[in-house]
Amino acid sequence: MDLHLLTDNLSNPALLFFILGIFASQVKSDLEIPKSSSKFISLYLLFAIGFKGGQELSHSDFTADIYWAVFIGIALAIIIPLYTFFILRLKFSIENAGAIAAAYGSVSAVTFVTAISYLEMEGIPFGGHMVAVMALMEAPSIIVGVLLMSLCSKGEDRSASKIWGLVKHAITNGSVLLILGSLVIGYIASDAQAAGIKPFTTDLFKGFLAVFLLDMGITSGKKIGVLIKKGWFALVFAIAVPLVNGCAVALLSGYVLQEAGDRLLIAILAASASYIAVPAAMRIAAPKANPSLYLPMALAVTFPLNITVGLPLYLYLIQ
Repeated sequence: MDLHLLTDNLSNPALLFFILGIFASQVKSDLEIPKSSSKFISLYLLFAIGFKGGQELSHSDFTADIYWAVFIGIALAIIIPLYTFFILRLKFSIENAGAIAAAYGSVSAVTFVTAISYLEMEGIPFGGHMVAVMALMEAPSIIVGVLLMSLCSKGEDRSASKIWGLVKHAITNGSVLLILGSLVIGYIASDAQAAGIKPFTTDLFKGFLAVFLLDMGITSGKKIGVLIKKGWFALVFAIAVPLVNGCAVALLSGYVLQEAGDRLLIAILAASASYIAVPAAMRIAAPKANPSLYLPMALAVTFPLNITVGLPLYLYLIQ
């Protein structure tokens, strides 16, 4: 691997703030980001990336690349939870296997945003339609995970009303709704109108991302110990599966996608795991699933793995 890709990523201020957060949690510092501020920043990041994606999409022609990216994204959101569920069933209960499979089939918006920052740092262009691909990958994996749990559990309610309720909850999840809504608004807004809020959507973006990753580092550092206590299987899964998914998609996407930036983003979406939308959905759909298992796997292991090693690795394979 070209080491400059790795060193450039590791010297990224946003990533260094993430590492600072982990360090702060390990030395028992009282450093913390207020929950209300953290929520605002996460909403801001989704809004900004959605709006900018909509603006880019409004200047794009609807080419075969766009249709292929959407198809691949939705296919991955269905295939990944399907195959990982049966691997997870070797060690975990139906509820835990379903929740973890849904998390790894879904995506991490913050990982996606970090990947965009990385592409901008490397000067690699990407399509605004990739924001829509990310948003469309949230719901299918949640639905597949819940259906797998329902089909494998005895005496489980499989009525159409329950399934529709879960589908509606997945689609109307706050993060999904905000990213899609911002994408549409960005698409509709004219260049002059978009320029009016450019200082908010563009100039402040990297600073807010750095603060948010600091908060993610603090949270991740606190959850590492919990995951270690769960045994080696969960830890190996949280490392191996994202790398396999990301590397496979980075290589195979070249057959249908042309832009290196789009290929990196679809690879990072395949490799990432949700620690916001899926846990919120699983509280309702699978209350017996253990959040102290699937949340640390996604947040404390897979997230830092992708933003440190994954990004330069997938880009190396693409190039």
